[in-house]
Amino acid sequence: MLQGPHGPFFRQLGDMLRKAGAEVWRAGFNRGDEFFWGADGYIAYDGTSEGWSAEVARLLNEHRITDLVLYGDSRPIHATAIAAAKERGITVHVFEEGYLRPYWATYERGGSNGNSRLMSLSVADMRAALERSEMEIPKAPARWGDMREHVFYGALYHFLVMARNRRYRDFQPHRGITVAQEFQLYLRRLLLMPWHALERRAATSRIRFGGFPYHLVLMQLEHDASFRAYSDFASMTDFLKLCLESFERGAPRHHHIVFKAHPLEDERAAVTRTIRDTARQLGLQGRVHFVRGGKLAQLLDGARSAVTVNSTAGQQVLWRGLPLKAFGRAVYNQPEFVSGQPLTEFFAAPRRPDSRAYRDYRHYLLETSQIPGGFYSARGRRHLLRQVVDMILAADDPYDALTSGTAAPRQQLVAVE
Repeated sequence: MLQGPHGPFFRQLGDMLRKAGAEVWRAGFNRGDEFFWGADGYIAYDGTSEGWSAEVARLLNEHRITDLVLYGDSRPIHATAIAAAKERGITVHVFEEGYLRPYWATYERGGSNGNSRLMSLSVADMRAALERSEMEIPKAPARWGDMREHVFYGALYHFLVMARNRRYRDFQPHRGITVAQEFQLYLRRLLLMPWHALERRAATSRIRFGGFPYHLVLMQLEHDASFRAYSDFASMTDFLKLCLESFERGAPRHHHIVFKAHPLEDERAAVTRTIRDTARQLGLQGRVHFVRGGKLAQLLDGARSAVTVNSTAGQQVLWRGLPLKAFGRAVYNQPEFVSGQPLTEFFAAPRRPDSRAYRDYRHYLLETSQIPGGFYSARGRRHLLRQVVDMILAADDPYDALTSGTAAPRQQLVAVE
């Protein structure tokens, strides 16, 4: 096992794999990895980034590794390990935030996001696989989220890396800023949560009760792996400027545009200043709105359309039957339900998706790679571990298991436990 989500999920997963009879080791790269795992089976890598390629090859050979488990496949240390594993015929298990988040987590083999097997599957392929299934599409619970736990574990993790990382001083993180800067951003976000909540409610009320048609832009974190690895934008600010310029040229004059920030947006990229300054330069004052984090549902309920690079929130747009324009490579970017219109034309007259095709696609995901639960809250981890350990130990990956008829029954989500 390599790096996992912040918090205890990987340790609990490792414990359950041991109970199933597996030998489990965890390679860690900083004090945060070590703290959340413990001593049993822990292998500290305290060398340089350049030395990791030789070290991971040695570890795979020395321990006769059969399976590699990690969270996110695009960070450099994971990409290096995946390449070494595939050379040796080792099965690669990849966890990721849910494609249908926040009520599910993603489990795949070989790769995720732009490296997922979903990228090569058509809706017709999915419909053929679903012929074996009689499962009703499960509904999300009324209330279930773990954003506070996510932020808390992230802050604790980066504090440990900042304050207790002497043993690992030669290793460089995959982020573009220092660990101290990352910790300060997490701490600032925690302290400002009450103020941001008030600001968000005020902005949302202005939009909901404004009586104007609006288009929604789903922002992402500039440092997020999906944005960096699977899009052609150099920065989030480039994407925001394109949206505003296309909106000014194409949208009817009584329409507005709403920028919805990612729930973990920390302003390391100058997104609010870019939106404000570009709107002023284009003469769009009064028609541009910014909402900092919060739940997406209220804004989607009144939106005319949505635009994103490749945010997983695009799934919520399609679930509501709203037109969606996506620029990056994404597992949901199917021609049946994602618009191929130029952005200016999209803002002028967005085309609706084929909702029946999207429902079949969503049904396929819920039967395969989307597992009820989450990484951060205790309740979410319990739901996830009930099913995913058996999936890791199974001979077939989630997609082949559905086709072959070996997929295990799916547990149903509930609002309370």
